[in-house]
Amino acid sequence: MAKKKAAKKTAATKKAPTLNDIYNEVARKADTDGLEINVAETKRVLACFFDVLEDYKPAEAFDIVAKGLKRAGTRRR
Repeated sequence: MAKKKAAKKTAATKKAPTLNDIYNEVARKADTDGLEINVAETKRVLACFFDVLEDYKPAEAFDIVAKGLKRAGTRRR
């Protein structure tokens, strides 16, 4: 008798976030009592960030992003 496997949801079946989803999430996290920032402002700032990254070679750009992720992991949220 064959065993039945329970269906599992994996990360592969989740819908990947869009750039707009990221902009919205950043705006939500940045909009605090001391600072009001809307999605349009967030998009402008992040678009400028990507413009700056575009000037680097891909390996350098990914290194910058990796360093930012490492720093974010050490910051208390």
